Amino acid sequence: MPAGLAAVASITCNMFLSSPVSEHPGSFRLLAICEYSSQMQISKLPGHHRGNLSTLPGIMRPDDANVAGNVHGGTILKMIEEAGAIISTRHCNSQNGERCVAALARVERTDFLSPMCIGEVAHVSAEITYTSKHSVEVQVNVMSENILTGTKKLTNKATLWYVPLSLKNVDKVLEVPPVVYSRREQEEEGRKRYEAQKLERMETKWRNGDIVQPVPNPEPNTVSYSQSSLIHLVGPSDCTLHGFVHGGVTMKLMDEVAGIVAARHCKTNIVTASVDAINFHDKIRKGCVITISGRMTFTSNKSMEIEVLVDADPVVDNSQKRYRAASAFFTYVSLSQEGKSLPVPQLVPETEDEKKRFEEGKGRYLQMKAKRQGQAEPQP
Repeated sequence: MPAGLAAVASITCNMFLSSPVSEHPGSFRLLAICEYSSQMQISKLPGHHRGNLSTLPGIMRPDDANVAGNVHGGTILKMIEEAGAIISTRHCNSQNGERCVAALARVERTDFLSPMCIGEVAHVSAEITYTSKHSVEVQVNVMSENILTGTKKLTNKATLWYVPLSLKNVDKVLEVPPVVYSRREQEEEGRKRYEAQKLERMETKWRNGDIVQPVPNPEPNTVSYSQSSLIHLVGPSDCTLHGFVHGGVTMKLMDEVAGIVAARHCKTNIVTASVDAINFHDKIRKGCVITISGRMTFTSNKSMEIEVLVDADPVVDNSQKRYRAASAFFTYVSLSQEGKSLPVPQLVPETEDEKKRFEEGKGRYLQMKAKRQGQAEPQP
């Protein structure tokens, strides 16, 4: 089997060892079986970049879910990022040269197509679909399986972008080994996606310069009433060997704050419906204090858009000031005890900035709604 494919096959073992399933008796026996079956499957694939990464089944536990039994969106985002980080790091080190680790730069819009519940099994697969000179595009699918009925369903599809950082100097971005495309159209389509996300990432960095300020005695249904913040000291368990925070850890914290904002606004069970592009503007070092702030920007009849901002404060380094590390928009829906969608209390924007953000959110909502309707229409 080609060396590149062998590297992809062994990812299964790494993901399994970090999953909750490894705590159960007999896990090492299952590990050997999975490694063998993965190698058999991958050895049949053609020798180009479309090598798959599959994780061993990970059973969703109560601490992965909310009070209604739905798995947190942040838990799923963390699994997605781990899969993407492993396959992109393996690819970037597939040739002789300076060793590196792949750092998450951006997550494209991610839709939560179906809820995942406690007791179900999560299957994550990742595939490298495009490489530029300094970045890797990874597409990840998440499937849930009911092990009692055998029913499987697609719960998430995500696209992530990584950049390789040198192990010797984390501020140095290395070149990415090129991939071989089976069709020229694949490379052209990938290049278009690359240019689009690059432009959007730069625009978002300049757009998110403000901060969330607390307001005393806010009225219900206003932005100030539900806005929330979480302060977290970055420790070793949050970080890579470089001493920088895992992208998946940041996304999980962002989803937690967005969920608190949505719950405060609705006072019902809420679930993540989608995440607009998450942009990682700068690395977060171990020892930093990060503030994750969330505020509601828009409500439709049955959904809420929440802006989440991540600011890092390097408290042990007086030479560096507080900076914006990441930003994103999360969309939540309100559910009844039976799991049916409920109407959302309408947001009441008060200040001019809040009214402006509301109109911008409305524009994003209508744009995505039109896109979904266009995809649903039958093709002639």
